[in-house]
Amino acid sequence: MPNGRYALFDTHDHALLGEERFSCAPGPAGWRYVSKTYGPDGGTLGTVDLTLDSRARPLRMELRAGGWQVRGGAVDGVAWVRTGAADPAGGSAAEGHDRAHGFAGRSPGFLVATARMLRLEPGAGTRVRLVAFTEPVLAPRTFDQGWLLEGTDTHETDTGPLLVERYQVADLETGDQQVIHLAGDVVLAAPGVELEELASPPNVWPDFTV
Repeated sequence: MPNGRYALFDTHDHALLGEERFSCAPGPAGWRYVSKTYGPDGGTLGTVDLTLDSRARPLRMELRAGGWQVRGGAVDGVAWVRTGAADPAGGSAAEGHDRAHGFAGRSPGFLVATARMLRLEPGAGTRVRLVAFTEPVLAPRTFDQGWLLEGTDTHETDTGPLLVERYQVADLETGDQQVIHLAGDVVLAAPGVELEELASPPNVWPDFTV
Protein backbone atom coordinates (compact mmCIF):
# COMPACT_ATOMS: atom_id res chain seq x y z
CA MET A 1 0.00 0.00 0.00
CA PRO A 2 1.82 3.16 -1.16
CA ASN A 3 1.78 5.93 1.37
CA GLY A 4 3.56 9.20 1.02
CA ARG A 5 3.43 12.95 0.96
CA TYR A 6 2.63 15.52 -1.72
CA ALA A 7 3.65 19.17 -1.42
CA LEU A 8 0.93 21.50 -2.73
CA PHE A 9 1.77 24.87 -4.32
CA ASP A 10 -0.06 27.84 -5.81
CA THR A 11 0.19 27.38 -9.57
CA HIS A 12 0.67 31.14 -10.12
CA ASP A 13 3.40 32.17 -7.68
CA HIS A 14 4.50 28.71 -6.44
CA ALA A 15 3.78 29.67 -2.84
CA LEU A 16 3.53 26.64 -0.57
CA LEU A 17 -0.11 25.90 0.31
CA GLY A 18 0.55 22.85 2.44
CA GLU A 19 1.08 19.12 2.17
CA GLU A 20 -1.12 16.09 1.66
CA ARG A 21 -0.28 12.81 3.39
CA PHE A 22 -1.92 9.88 1.63
CA SER A 23 -2.26 6.14 1.28
CA CYS A 24 -3.88 4.21 -1.56
CA ALA A 25 -4.40 0.60 -2.59
CA PRO A 26 -6.61 -1.74 -4.62
CA GLY A 27 -9.36 -3.30 -2.56
CA PRO A 28 -12.50 -5.46 -2.81
CA ALA A 29 -14.48 -2.65 -4.47
CA GLY A 30 -11.75 -1.38 -6.78
CA TRP A 31 -9.37 1.23 -5.34
CA ARG A 32 -9.32 3.44 -2.27
CA TYR A 33 -7.46 6.68 -1.58
CA VAL A 34 -7.41 8.39 1.81
CA SER A 35 -5.53 11.53 2.74
CA LYS A 36 -5.23 14.43 5.16
CA THR A 37 -4.04 17.89 4.11
CA TYR A 38 -2.08 20.23 6.38
CA GLY A 39 -1.32 23.92 6.04
CA PRO A 40 2.19 25.41 6.20
CA ASP A 41 1.63 25.99 9.93
CA GLY A 42 0.83 22.31 10.49
CA GLY A 43 -2.90 22.83 11.03
CA THR A 44 -5.31 20.37 9.43
CA LEU A 45 -7.04 21.76 6.33
CA GLY A 46 -9.13 18.82 5.21
CA THR A 47 -9.50 15.13 4.44
CA VAL A 48 -10.31 12.97 1.41
CA ASP A 49 -11.75 9.46 1.38
CA LEU A 50 -12.38 8.20 -2.16
CA THR A 51 -13.37 4.67 -3.20
CA LEU A 52 -13.62 3.71 -6.87
CA ASP A 53 -15.41 0.69 -8.32
CA SER A 54 -13.87 -1.76 -10.78
CA ARG A 55 -14.44 0.72 -13.66
CA ALA A 56 -12.86 3.58 -11.67
CA ARG A 57 -16.17 5.33 -11.10
CA PRO A 58 -16.63 7.07 -7.72
CA LEU A 59 -18.38 4.46 -5.62
CA ARG A 60 -18.09 6.62 -2.50
CA MET A 61 -16.48 9.98 -1.78
CA GLU A 62 -16.21 12.01 1.40
CA LEU A 63 -14.50 15.40 1.67
CA ARG A 64 -14.03 17.61 4.72
CA ALA A 65 -12.64 21.15 4.68
CA GLY A 66 -13.36 24.61 6.05
CA GLY A 67 -16.16 23.43 8.32
CA TRP A 68 -17.96 21.69 5.44
CA GLN A 69 -18.50 18.09 4.44
CA VAL A 70 -19.44 16.55 1.09
CA ARG A 71 -20.53 12.96 0.54
CA GLY A 72 -21.14 11.68 -2.96
CA GLY A 73 -20.97 8.88 -5.49
CA ALA A 74 -21.94 7.72 -8.96
CA VAL A 75 -25.72 7.77 -9.40
CA ASP A 76 -26.85 8.25 -13.02
CA GLY A 77 -23.89 10.61 -13.34
CA VAL A 78 -22.74 11.85 -9.94
CA ALA A 79 -24.72 12.96 -6.90
CA TRP A 80 -23.66 14.57 -3.63
CA VAL A 81 -24.83 16.09 -0.37
CA ARG A 82 -23.06 19.10 1.14
CA THR A 83 -23.52 19.87 4.82
CA GLY A 84 -21.92 21.92 7.54
CA ALA A 85 -19.60 19.82 9.69
CA ALA A 86 -21.34 21.28 12.76
CA ASP A 87 -24.74 20.12 11.46
CA PRO A 88 -24.71 16.33 12.02
CA ALA A 89 -28.48 16.10 11.56
CA GLY A 90 -28.16 17.54 8.06
CA GLY A 91 -30.84 20.19 8.56
CA SER A 92 -29.07 22.56 6.18
CA ALA A 93 -27.97 19.88 3.70
CA ALA A 94 -27.89 20.80 0.02
CA GLU A 95 -28.16 18.01 -2.54
CA GLY A 96 -26.70 18.13 -6.01
CA HIS A 97 -26.66 16.00 -9.17
CA ASP A 98 -24.96 16.28 -12.54
CA ARG A 99 -24.59 14.02 -15.58
CA ALA A 100 -20.84 14.22 -15.10
CA HIS A 101 -18.38 11.34 -15.29
CA GLY A 102 -16.68 11.88 -11.95
CA PHE A 103 -15.40 14.25 -9.28
CA ALA A 104 -12.41 16.58 -9.12
CA GLY A 105 -10.65 18.59 -6.45
CA ARG A 106 -7.30 19.84 -5.24
CA SER A 107 -6.20 16.39 -4.10
CA PRO A 108 -3.91 14.52 -6.56
CA GLY A 109 -6.06 11.46 -5.88
CA PHE A 110 -8.70 12.87 -8.22
CA LEU A 111 -6.17 13.02 -11.07
CA VAL A 112 -5.47 9.32 -10.63
CA ALA A 113 -9.20 8.58 -10.52
CA THR A 114 -9.92 10.44 -13.76
CA ALA A 115 -6.99 8.95 -15.64
CA ARG A 116 -7.94 5.41 -14.65
CA MET A 117 -11.60 5.96 -15.49
CA LEU A 118 -10.71 7.10 -19.01
CA ARG A 119 -8.40 4.14 -19.77
CA LEU A 120 -6.72 5.91 -22.66
CA GLU A 121 -4.25 4.25 -25.01
CA PRO A 122 -1.06 6.16 -25.94
CA GLY A 123 -1.92 8.86 -28.48
CA ALA A 124 -5.65 8.77 -27.67
CA GLY A 125 -7.67 11.61 -26.20
CA THR A 126 -11.18 12.28 -24.99
CA ARG A 127 -13.42 14.82 -23.30
CA VAL A 128 -14.64 14.37 -19.73
CA ARG A 129 -17.15 16.28 -17.57
CA LEU A 130 -16.30 16.62 -13.88
CA VAL A 131 -17.71 18.21 -10.74
CA ALA A 132 -15.04 19.89 -8.62
CA PHE A 133 -15.40 20.98 -5.00
CA THR A 134 -13.49 24.19 -4.37
CA GLU A 135 -11.77 24.59 -1.02
CA PRO A 136 -12.18 25.86 1.60
CA VAL A 137 -15.99 25.84 1.41
CA LEU A 138 -16.34 22.83 -0.94
CA ALA A 139 -18.60 24.67 -3.36
CA PRO A 140 -19.44 22.52 -6.42
CA ARG A 141 -18.43 23.59 -9.94
CA THR A 142 -19.00 21.61 -13.14
CA PHE A 143 -16.45 21.87 -15.95
CA ASP A 144 -15.15 20.01 -19.01
CA GLN A 145 -11.60 18.81 -19.60
CA GLY A 146 -9.77 17.29 -22.53
CA TRP A 147 -7.38 14.46 -21.67
CA LEU A 148 -4.67 13.19 -24.03
CA LEU A 149 -2.25 10.38 -23.18
CA GLU A 150 0.80 11.73 -24.97
CA GLY A 151 2.93 8.70 -24.27
CA THR A 152 4.54 6.37 -21.77
CA ASP A 153 8.14 5.98 -20.64
CA THR A 154 9.87 3.20 -18.72
CA HIS A 155 12.31 4.21 -15.98
CA GLU A 156 14.63 1.77 -14.26
CA THR A 157 14.44 1.88 -10.45
CA ASP A 158 15.90 -0.11 -7.57
CA THR A 159 12.65 -2.09 -7.38
CA GLY A 160 12.34 -2.73 -11.13
CA PRO A 161 10.98 -0.94 -14.22
CA LEU A 162 8.52 1.90 -13.56
CA LEU A 163 6.00 2.77 -16.29
CA VAL A 164 5.28 6.52 -16.32
CA GLU A 165 2.35 7.95 -18.28
CA ARG A 166 2.41 11.52 -19.56
CA TYR A 167 -0.98 13.22 -19.94
CA GLN A 168 -1.85 16.59 -21.41
CA VAL A 169 -4.96 17.97 -19.72
CA ALA A 170 -6.81 21.03 -21.01
CA ASP A 171 -9.56 23.10 -19.41
CA LEU A 172 -12.00 23.37 -22.32
CA GLU A 173 -13.49 26.62 -21.02
CA THR A 174 -10.29 28.59 -20.49
CA GLY A 175 -7.90 26.75 -22.79
CA ASP A 176 -5.36 26.33 -19.98
CA GLN A 177 -3.20 23.23 -20.40
CA GLN A 178 -1.14 21.20 -17.97
CA VAL A 179 1.03 18.11 -18.08
CA ILE A 180 0.57 15.34 -15.53
CA HIS A 181 2.90 12.38 -14.92
CA LEU A 182 1.39 9.24 -13.37
CA ALA A 183 2.85 5.91 -12.34
CA GLY A 184 0.28 3.31 -11.36
CA ASP A 185 -1.86 4.99 -8.69
CA VAL A 186 0.56 7.78 -7.75
CA VAL A 187 0.99 11.27 -9.26
CA LEU A 188 4.70 11.84 -9.81
CA ALA A 189 4.33 15.47 -10.91
CA ALA A 190 1.60 17.92 -11.87
CA PRO A 191 1.11 21.69 -11.75
CA GLY A 192 0.95 22.65 -8.09
CA VAL A 193 1.85 19.12 -6.97
CA GLU A 194 5.23 17.61 -6.10
CA LEU A 195 5.70 14.09 -4.74
CA GLU A 196 7.99 14.55 -1.73
CA GLU A 197 7.92 11.09 -0.13
CA LEU A 198 6.80 7.60 -1.14
CA ALA A 199 7.27 4.66 1.23
CA SER A 200 6.77 1.91 -1.38
CA PRO A 201 6.44 1.66 -5.18
CA PRO A 202 3.11 2.63 -6.81
CA ASN A 203 0.56 -0.11 -7.35
CA VAL A 204 0.18 -1.35 -10.90
CA TRP A 205 -3.40 -0.44 -11.73
CA PRO A 206 -5.55 -3.61 -11.53
CA ASP A 207 -6.93 -5.00 -14.78
CA PHE A 208 -10.40 -5.65 -13.38
CA THR A 209 -12.73 -7.93 -15.23
CA VAL A 210 -16.08 -6.18 -15.59
